Amino acid sequence: MHPIIITVGLLICSNIFMTFAWYAHLKELNNKFWVIAALVSWGIALFEYLLQVPANRIGYTVLSVGQLKIIQEVITLGVFVPFSVYYLKEPLKLDYLWAGLCLVGAVYFMFRSKFV
Repeated sequence: MHPIIITVGLLICSNIFMTFAWYAHLKELNNKFWVIAALVSWGIALFEYLLQVPANRIGYTVLSVGQLKIIQEVITLGVFVPFSVYYLKEPLKLDYLWAGLCLVGAVYFMFRSKFV
């Protein structure tokens, strides 16, 4: 399988764990002492790192660090928006669209040498 496909797949899975580690405690542990939320989040984040580190190592064989970072940011927004809307019940805002369009521009500039 191509390294970019493996990288993107691992980063998607990593981001799901990351998003839960960073934000799920706001819904699930909001009545607990913050240290408990931090410890639970660190436990979840371990799984994020177990996927993110190999994803970046594999991706770095064919992509630059800047390209890896932009892919990560696009995936982050792609995971965060459904999470915030469906899991945290936050309203869907037009600002997500504008942020996504900015990321499309970032993708273009990071990968434009491959487009030409």
